[in-house]
Amino acid sequence: MKLLRNLVLLLVAVGLTGCGYNAMQRQDEAVKAAWSEVLNQYQRRADLVPNLVATVKGYAQHEEKVFTEVADARAKVGSIQVTPELANDPQALAKFQAAQGQLGNALSRLMAVSENYPNLKADGLFQNLQAQLEGTENRITVARQRYVQAVQQYNGLIRTFPNNLTAKMFGYTVKPNFSVQNEQAISTAPKVDFGNPAPAAAASAH
Repeated sequence: MKLLRNLVLLLVAVGLTGCGYNAMQRQDEAVKAAWSEVLNQYQRRADLVPNLVATVKGYAQHEEKVFTEVADARAKVGSIQVTPELANDPQALAKFQAAQGQLGNALSRLMAVSENYPNLKADGLFQNLQAQLEGTENRITVARQRYVQAVQQYNGLIRTFPNNLTAKMFGYTVKPNFSVQNEQAISTAPKVDFGNPAPAAAASAH
């Protein structure tokens, strides 16, 4: 009896391996790990906001509109409840992406303020925070790219025969992914270096 039970278990294990179950498990874990890294890098950026705003305020107290935009955008990011299930909900993921995009745009405007304040641009703390933000934007780009690739591999795996039969049996469904407006959006980090004035600005100064 025991021998028969062990034989049945062995056959089941071999069957699951052959129909892609183990590969689905591994790829699902890879997607979760990639998503965690995306969240870590977005949180890193959000954590930089208070110090950036405080530093800029020290030199540019009259830029209230920019400060308000950054505060509102960061608040919107913080209001989204981040759970593992968020990555499986297309609408929630789109909302998350929109909020992060709004914060990114607000931060770009905040950093652009430095063009009008030479003393701010020369401030050591501001330069350090600027470098941290630029590095974080690069990390976000890499993390997003790896997540997109992980989801593409996972979705491709569970949609091919006979894996799709196993996926349906065990409840594995297609995961939503980050949307991009062009092919370079996930491979090119936003430019955060405002150290050199734009040619038009330089020309207008003469």
